Order: sequence, then C-alpha cells, then structure tokens
Amino acid sequence: MISEPFASRLHALRTTMETLALDTMLITVPENRYYLSGFRAEDMNLIESSGQLLIGMDRQVLLTDFRYEEQAASEAQGYELVTYREGWEQVLPDLLRSFHTRRMGVEGHHLTWERFRQLETALRDVCPQGELWGEEALVEKMRMVKTDSEIESMRQALRLTEMVFDQIWQEMVSGRTERDVAWAIEKGLREAGAEAVSFPPIVASGPNSALPHAVPTNRRITDEDAVIVDLGARYKLYCSDMTRTWLGPKAPQKLKDIYRIVRDAQRAAMEAIRAGVDSHDVDGVARGLIDRAGYGAAFGHGLGHGIGLAVHEKPGYGKKTSVVLQENMVLTVEPGIYISGLGGVRLENMVRVTANGCECLSRNDWFLDASLEHI
Repeated sequence: MISEPFASRLHALRTTMETLALDTMLITVPENRYYLSGFRAEDMNLIESSGQLLIGMDRQVLLTDFRYEEQAASEAQGYELVTYREGWEQVLPDLLRSFHTRRMGVEGHHLTWERFRQLETALRDVCPQGELWGEEALVEKMRMVKTDSEIESMRQALRLTEMVFDQIWQEMVSGRTERDVAWAIEKGLREAGAEAVSFPPIVASGPNSALPHAVPTNRRITDEDAVIVDLGARYKLYCSDMTRTWLGPKAPQKLKDIYRIVRDAQRAAMEAIRAGVDSHDVDGVARGLIDRAGYGAAFGHGLGHGIGLAVHEKPGYGKKTSVVLQENMVLTVEPGIYISGLGGVRLENMVRVTANGCECLSRNDWFLDASLEHI
C-alpha cells in the first residue's frame, strides 16, 4: 500500500503518462526518485546510481543495488523491490518484458549517452518497435508547487541557516580568510542540526565578490571590502538558500551605491510576485531598475530559481525564461551587481507565492538600510 503523498504523486504522473501515450516511465533523477517513492538514498554522481523507479500504469518497481536492499524495503512502501549485483542493465530486459513496454519515457536531461544507448538496446531486445521518449523535467514540473509539509521543511532549513548566519555576521571582521568563514558556516550548520549544506558555502571578498559563484580562497577580508556570503542548509532533504553582502566600514561609496540599488531591485521584484504573474515580468522589474541605474550589463544572471529537494530547481526565471507563477511555488529573489576589480553585491531571499503577493520566508534581515548615514 502506497501512502500519501506518494500515492497522489504517482497518480498525477500516470495521468501525464497517459496523455503522452507512455506505458512505462523510468525515473533516474535522485530527487524525483524520492519524490515518488520515499527512497532517500543519494547518488554520488551521474554514473553511480543507488536505484531507479520503473513506473507502469498499474505497477511500480524500485530497482536498486543490493547494498540498499534493506533501506529500500523500509522506505519505498508499496513498491516491488528488484535488487541487482552486476548492474541494473542485467535485470531491465526481463522487467520491460513483464511490463509489456512499448513506449518508455526517460529523463533524458539526466542520462549519459552511454546509459541512453543501454536503455535503447534493452528495449529493442524486448520490442523491436519499442520507442524511448525523453521528456525534459516531467517530474520536476510536478515538484514546482509545494505542499504545506514541503514548505515547512524549507522553513526549518531556513531557520537553521539564519541562526548560523547571525553568528557568522557578528564575527565578520578584517583579517579572517574566506575559507575560515566558509568552514565556520559548514561546521555551524551541521552542529545546528542540518542534515547537510545545500551547497558549498560561497564567501567572496573584495575583487572576488565580482564573481557570482566564487570559490572561497585564503584571501583575508579587509575593511574596504564587500563580502558576499551565500549559504544554505538541508532539513528533511529540503533546501534553503540565502545570500547577504557585508560591507566593511571603509567600503568605497560606489559599493554602497550599488548595495542600495540591489536592495531596491529586490524589494520591487518581491512586490511584483503573485500567482498568475509571468516570471519574465518579475525579472523585468528588477532588471529594469538596475538597468536604469546604469548597471544593466553587471547583472548577468537570472533573478532567481525554484528551490525544494534541489537547491536549484524549476521554475528558474530570468531574461529569457517565462513561467506563470502559481500559488505555493517557492522561489529565491536574488538580484546582483558585479564590477570587475571592485567587487559585487547580491541579496537573496526565499519567498512563497501567494494568491495576492508573496510571503517572505526569510526572517533574517542583516540588510544595510538605505536611510542609515554610513550608506
């Protein structure tokens, strides 16, 4: 017997499969595997899988390595369990035959070319006219709208993040290295109760802060620096993501001006978010404000992204991405301006889309208010 919420998710997937004339669906993305079955094992990399789901219209199977047999039996309630010792390709043909597979959907955005060819061979051995059909992000689209339980897990992940960040922020002083701060973040999150970090923390100071995804170095923070701190925690597998920018007491006026612009852009974008609005238009609100301030070319990434089981998931939104926002989507709002040789500013909140606006899930402020004299 499959329990909720997995039963409802399987029903929704099968409805889509029927629409697409798919008799079988192979799930290989780890987050999607958990979303549909409750099996929590993690894959270390793209070519090392802890299992796959094979979904038919009235049958569901979890294929996994014998090392995960006990865990899979406990967590994937209602799934038939098939274990293998010499690779899943050894058991797949017989399974496809028993499923009477003719047209199988695969997560093409997640498969290597070698794996795709293995699947193609397995299906053709069973059904010479068989067809593989790759639908990009079919389950990811289902994951875009979050349940109350999912949102609560993200709230808890964010609370852990903010608790650790409060301490980090108060200890941000000249002389500390980027790596020292990054390690303090990771250590603090784990000690606070996070299952893991959502991603390796970003701590980028001075000129390094002009690199949106800078890797922490041994550079020492100075009183003249902007320091971008981007961090997140995982709680019950769900992620948080938050960015703040620290300005040293002797930071140049240009960095202070940029900070004010980025904060204004973030506020304006958050005010534009509501169910039924096109994400492209929300991005345009922030981008237009930054562009009018003369820094359009210095804001090179999208305004934000969806977040949930993965720290970056659908819907992404930016200059070229158009998604109609729906209630209970959870998004980041993170405009930024980056000036080579000087530094950068990025500010990031998590928000929940509501019928009439958005709820800011981020409670931690640590913003430099534009009315303060030192800004």
